[in-house]
Amino acid sequence: MAVHGSEGESLDPRKLLYFATIIEHGSFKKAAKQLNISQPALSTSMDRFEQSLGERLLDRSHLGVSPTHAGEILYAHARLIREELTLAENRVLKHHSRPDHVVVVGTLPSLIANIFPNAVCQWRNQHPNPTLRVIEKIQLELLISLVRGEVDFVIAQTEWYGFVEGLRQRVLFRDRLYIIGRPDHPAFAVENVALAELAKYPWVIQMIGRQRTLLEKLLEQENLEMPVSLTECGSVSFLKAVVAGSDSLAMLPASAVEWDVHVGKLRPFDIHGPLLKRDIAVIYREETPLNQIARDLVDAVATAGLKLASASLETEPPADLLHPPG
Repeated sequence: MAVHGSEGESLDPRKLLYFATIIEHGSFKKAAKQLNISQPALSTSMDRFEQSLGERLLDRSHLGVSPTHAGEILYAHARLIREELTLAENRVLKHHSRPDHVVVVGTLPSLIANIFPNAVCQWRNQHPNPTLRVIEKIQLELLISLVRGEVDFVIAQTEWYGFVEGLRQRVLFRDRLYIIGRPDHPAFAVENVALAELAKYPWVIQMIGRQRTLLEKLLEQENLEMPVSLTECGSVSFLKAVVAGSDSLAMLPASAVEWDVHVGKLRPFDIHGPLLKRDIAVIYREETPLNQIARDLVDAVATAGLKLASASLETEPPADLLHPPG
């Protein structure tokens, strides 16, 4: 869709890029050098650009060049257009330069400790030679990386999938979330402990993810307020360490805490409900379907997920782990 100025002319994308460069350098001289054109030609181009829009976009003074209010608005759009052009160029270059034997996949921090490594070990039996690049990010950043073409596909939650056009997904397995605390947490002394009691303690949650919204929904069902003390992080290791060393509570899938529960570092509360479940899927760009090597890795993730993520954790840890001899 063309964008028109006050005289009905389509905005020249080249002039938009010139305009953005002038603002970022703060002078016509520096911008002209960056753009490899003469300063008079650049100044003339901007004069005509302002005339076509019927708006003054730049304030010129002996101190340099700065945008007017209208210029600031236009600069925000010009910068986005430039970023999209750069992204398109990079994606074309990567499409031609990335070898078929290189697989780049993004996954969630909560899957990186157990499910994904097991899947990679299984996949390597089929494909010992391809280069595999694994990128660990939170959900929103994974989707951004996928749209930008920085990864071939992601293993993540189905949440937010429908908000981005041009993506496809296939659910691989259902994961169970547990509320966890340290084994000697005071709340375990409460018989049939409920969320109302757990909400009184500090919580650790993952940043910009489902957990904050999920915790809000869990508490809202019982007309409870969010905990006063919240720590947000992007690391599952950090989250588990804080829970193990304090009265803080958190939510993590069974696959991420299975070993910690087994050795007595963490303990799950006996809290259940449909909200404490999540679907894990492979998400990829519709324009670039997965090749066979990638599909085999996805199948390995599904197998590992079905085996590990659905495992039920013991609500009571072994006595020898809570009270080691000697």
